[in-house]
Amino acid sequence: MQIVRSMEGMQNARIIRPGYAIEYDFFDPRDLKPTLESKFIQGLFFAGQINGTTGYEEAGAQGLLAGLNAGRYASEDEGWAPRRDQAYLGVLVDDLCTLGTKEPYRMFTSRAEYRLMLREDNADLRLTEKGRELGLVDDVRWARYNDKLEQIERERQRLRDVWLHPHSENVEQVNTLLKTPLSREANGEELLRRPEMDYALLTSIDAFQPPLADTQAAEQVEIQVKYEGYIARQQEEIERQQRNENTLLPLDLDYQQVSGLSNEVIAKLNDHKPTSIGQASRISGITPAAISILLVWLKKQGLLRRSA
Repeated sequence: MQIVRSMEGMQNARIIRPGYAIEYDFFDPRDLKPTLESKFIQGLFFAGQINGTTGYEEAGAQGLLAGLNAGRYASEDEGWAPRRDQAYLGVLVDDLCTLGTKEPYRMFTSRAEYRLMLREDNADLRLTEKGRELGLVDDVRWARYNDKLEQIERERQRLRDVWLHPHSENVEQVNTLLKTPLSREANGEELLRRPEMDYALLTSIDAFQPPLADTQAAEQVEIQVKYEGYIARQQEEIERQQRNENTLLPLDLDYQQVSGLSNEVIAKLNDHKPTSIGQASRISGITPAAISILLVWLKKQGLLRRSA
């Protein structure tokens, strides 16, 4: 209070409720490429709160991506950005660069349409290979990752190869663990898909011993087997969407040239300057019909190109 009352006109001031405010500069993230490089100034990268985010993890993740791409730019290598199905960072960056934000942006799981793929248990499976390709994963971590992959595949193959039928010698041991007795031949993976069965229970059965010693690999086996159908369905959705993500749009394209687009669509595309058809399709007001017109026009003009 002494400091406050030392100011002229504040001699009798009282603090009713202590608090604080945060204020920082803001740069419209729609003016950034997905690599977090400015669309207007080559080699200038933005990360953190200046892009409209709030939170330590959000800022730290952007710093990693911007730092990586600044390094790659300096080495004259192509930049990289994670896809929406690869990482929550991919969702964050795509939301900011495509849609912008009118309030401080936090990363919530509900923002991601591919949540089934973006689990905490499979972050290494999603990103280690890309990290190695980009020079971010050392030999020790790479060896550990490959060992885990091999364990998972070997164990899944072992479970697929071991079959039990209703007249097997140890079928009673299995039936005591099941809600309904085994009525037809089944392998280890089919048994593991049953709601009442988990990996620890399955590998307590003589026919399926011994279990994996690596608990993380064992957890991954159980998740992959139990959710295989759902994961496969989501992977099909991702592959369909990826065709649009890989269809690139020139940053200097004037959409006034594209005949058949409405004035509203032209204005939005010229304002946002999307880098791909996928990004364009997520802009509010851009209809599937507009995307079809744009694809036909790009093909006619010989501008239709896809990234690797």
